[in-house]
Amino acid sequence: MGREFVEIFDEWVHTYDESVNGNDEEYKDVFLKYNEILQAVAEAAIGPVIEFGVGTGNLTKKLLERNLEVVGVEPNQAMREVTAQKMPNLTVVDGDFLEFETSIFPQSFVSSYAFHHLTDVEKAQAFQIYAEKLSTGGKVIFADTVFNSEQSKKEMIAFEQARGHINLVEDLNREYYTTVPKLKELITKAGFIVKLSKMNNYVFLIEATKI
Repeated sequence: MGREFVEIFDEWVHTYDESVNGNDEEYKDVFLKYNEILQAVAEAAIGPVIEFGVGTGNLTKKLLERNLEVVGVEPNQAMREVTAQKMPNLTVVDGDFLEFETSIFPQSFVSSYAFHHLTDVEKAQAFQIYAEKLSTGGKVIFADTVFNSEQSKKEMIAFEQARGHINLVEDLNREYYTTVPKLKELITKAGFIVKLSKMNNYVFLIEATKI
């Protein structure tokens, strides 16, 4: 359920904000328009909000700027500690996309750059859970790396390999990046209508509304 990747962030927590702000050459294209992408997620959200993978709190900040009630769900202790320093009044619980407990009744689930920690089977399970917890009109707004097809994924990996971006290539091969058709299928089956908008060469804005 994505927990196999938690320890990666024990180290990345120290340089994560530098990476997302374009200071890591390998990941520059992945995080292109980062603030714009987070803003798009925040603008689409309806409160109360549960945010998965709070990380260092960059999306959280934009949600709070809209005066939305937010509860964070973050499996990595180091990330929770960083967020607590930045936003001491924010409630952040230990949990993940599939297992979480909060006292609020969400109208939105949001996340950025994290849903790929789940396999496609787990992604489908997640949307079934969200469908059960949301009322009609409730939303799931995720921003994540998604590929148009398996072939386009292979081509992107080959492209990054040729550029010598070894860490990014390892990432693309290790984690569970899915495709647009597969993602649309599993979201629709869970009882949502879904719209995907391409934000950069890697990231799509995923907007799912419960019907």
